[in-house]
Amino acid sequence: MTPLITLIPESMTTAAFWPLLPLDGLFSTQGVMVMLLVAYAGAMWMFLSSAPKVYTLMVSDLDIARQFFESDLQLSVAEVPLHYYYNYEQTLGLSGVDPIYMGAGLGTTATRNMGAADGLWYQLKKNVQLHIIPGASIGEKNRQRHVSFDHDCLDQILSRIQTRYVKYKIRRDTPLNFLAKTYAGEVIEFSEVSN
Repeated sequence: MTPLITLIPESMTTAAFWPLLPLDGLFSTQGVMVMLLVAYAGAMWMFLSSAPKVYTLMVSDLDIARQFFESDLQLSVAEVPLHYYYNYEQTLGLSGVDPIYMGAGLGTTATRNMGAADGLWYQLKKNVQLHIIPGASIGEKNRQRHVSFDHDCLDQILSRIQTRYVKYKIRRDTPLNFLAKTYAGEVIEFSEVSN
């Protein structure tokens, strides 16, 4: 009996079958590129899913807002999330603030100086941050205005106000609008702006 190897013609050796094996396609240039893209997509998914949710709040005066959020509400200062270094706000449409919400003299300075890390950053909850930027106009009766496009943002701020025993008055539920009186006696109007 002759061995099995001698029965296979020389053209049918393992080298001839190599292109049919899936590893050859995997280690080709296209295969390596696909593997790199899959790895990159997985890394981006992990990065973005672990990134904190960020609410943006436009205020008429950053110093009054700092005093209110740090002293009255005792929010801790947060680090700027990494995805904001890559112009994440540009995709939200916040790169140019709508002139309706700008004060008379704030228009050019607020938008010119507003980079990705500018403003104030506070930890609102475990994986929720509050980004405070200039850009809101002064309200009626010279009230400071804090404006948000997100109802959940103002709802969480209101619940924090209630737990810190800050005086407040709800003016309207939909869209949410309420007043808060700081310990220093300043009245701040919180307004939800619907898109």
